[in-house]
Amino acid sequence: MGVTVVENKNEVIVALSKLIEATATESIERNGLFNIGVSGGSLVSFLATGLTKISTDFSKWKIFFCDERLVPVADPDSTFGVYKKQLIDTEAVSLKEDQFVTVKQGVSAAEAAEEYAAKIKKYIPLSPLPRFDLLLLGMGPDGHTCSLFPGHALLNETAKWVAPITDSPKPPPSRITLTFPVINAARVCAFCSVWKGKG
Repeated sequence: MGVTVVENKNEVIVALSKLIEATATESIERNGLFNIGVSGGSLVSFLATGLTKISTDFSKWKIFFCDERLVPVADPDSTFGVYKKQLIDTEAVSLKEDQFVTVKQGVSAAEAAEEYAAKIKKYIPLSPLPRFDLLLLGMGPDGHTCSLFPGHALLNETAKWVAPITDSPKPPPSRITLTFPVINAARVCAFCSVWKGKG
């Protein structure tokens, strides 16, 4: 485990891109596939810039969401919606929509979480927990990551891989999130933060 501190956002993007490229290369060489979990927030813009500069076979990528808000894709709060606008079928990054493992919308948070856990089981090797190649996480001003908020009961969840949350302190209230056991099982886990005032 290490901490890298750099001068500005551009250097964060450079460091993050190097990590992604190295992890993707190793994963593809080992398993023929790169399973990456992504978050929303500022990470999307980091990737929209950084992924244009790395050398990788994007066709071998499978992209999951570390958490997702249960809103329509066209809603500005949809994490997948933001990725769809900024990363799918762009000239610089050849990622296709079917490479993103999306969360079912229009159902309860409990059903969406259960369905997403089944999708993860389909794609990710178990040992016995699913082991992502790389999880890219952010951190909010209150210290939350994914949709795991300080003081919330989900911090103690150990049985579920994906948990529903319907009382998120940050709107929108209905979401699903990876739980700490799955986060901790990842081969590589990176928190990407740019401060002033927000991670």
